[in-house]
This record gives sequence, structure tokens and C-alpha cells, in this order.
Amino acid sequence: MTALNRFKPILLAILIAAAFWIKGQGANAAEPQTLTVAGGCFWCVEADFEKVNGVLGAVSGFTGGTTANPTYKQVTRGGTGHYEAVQISFDPDVISRKTLLAMFLRSVDPTDAGGQFCDRGDSYRTAIFVSGQAEKALAKAAIDDAEAELGQPIVTPVLSAGPFYPAEAYHQDYYKGNSLVLTRAGPKTQAKAYKFYRDSCGRDARVKALWGKAMG
Repeated sequence: MTALNRFKPILLAILIAAAFWIKGQGANAAEPQTLTVAGGCFWCVEADFEKVNGVLGAVSGFTGGTTANPTYKQVTRGGTGHYEAVQISFDPDVISRKTLLAMFLRSVDPTDAGGQFCDRGDSYRTAIFVSGQAEKALAKAAIDDAEAELGQPIVTPVLSAGPFYPAEAYHQDYYKGNSLVLTRAGPKTQAKAYKFYRDSCGRDARVKALWGKAMG
């Protein structure tokens, strides 16, 4: 028997063990989870959270209302009951729901019940949408922590999750789009129009004034 033949059973055993280990690692990997929040303009919430390590993606859309498959115009006109919202997909092995909730509350003005920043009306209010008691408890704990830190009442409600309707395609990833759009300052790419809107709306200035270094 050659030296190679003598070691073949050992090599085979090592390969089998390695295969089982790799399979076990895959089986233990957590499934992606979703967090749905409303924080005023969904372009801004999407832009903020797609940059976060552990976030797999974010979709702008509508939820919380009674109208099925609403359009952007319907929601902003009022009467649908929907919020502008973002559904965030994340890897819980990299970032926790608790951390994302804390970041969300510190990226908005949760003391404002009438909208967010320059955007006023029901569709621009803040909210956290939950499925089940565990998610509800986490959301309420995050609000309690933020309220204690801020020293002001937080009006962001915790609501039961319902159907989520993605917004029209042109709203997705608006903050980095290259299509030309007409703004008050003239034609701009979507990315530049988004920055112009965000600066003009005073979103970051208000969040910084409210939360200081704790801003999300």
C-alpha cells in the first residue's frame, strides 16, 4: 500500500467533517428580518438606512391605511390613512432590531405629531409597525429609552403591521438617481434634487438640534 493510499481514509474523513461543518454553519445563519417604519419623507429614511452595515436593502412605500395599492398622489392628497413608510431588510447576525429602532428614533423628530420637518400632514407622521408581542415590546422599550434620553414626550406610535405597498418605481433609490427632474432651483438629477430638498426642508438641522451627538 502506498503512502497516499494509507492517508486516503483520513483525508476522506476530514473532507466529510468539513462538509458537515459548513452545512451546519449555513443552517445556523439567521434569516433576514424586516423592520417597517414611517419617518416623514421615505426618500430620506431609505437613504439613511441603506448606508447602515447589516441592512440588506430598503423599500419606500405606504402602509397603515385602508386603500389597497395606493398611488403616491392618493396618499399625499389624504384620505387613505397611509403613512409614507420604509420597509428595511436586515441581517440580525450583523445588526439587531433594537439597534435599528434606536437609530430610527434618533434620525427623526419623534416629538412632532403633525408631520416631519417641512412635510406636514398625516402621511408624513412617524410610526413603528410591529408584528407580535416581542417586536412590540422592543419598540416600546426603544421609545422609553429615547424619551428618557431626550427628556421630552415622544409621540411616535407603535402600530400593528398591515399590508405594505411599495411606492412607484421612480421613488425607489431616489436619492441616488440620475434622471432629470424639475425643481424650484431648475432642472437637476434626482440625486441633486434630493439633496436640495433635504437641505431646504431642514431635516438634518432639526435632528441635530434635537438629538445632538446622539442623532442616528
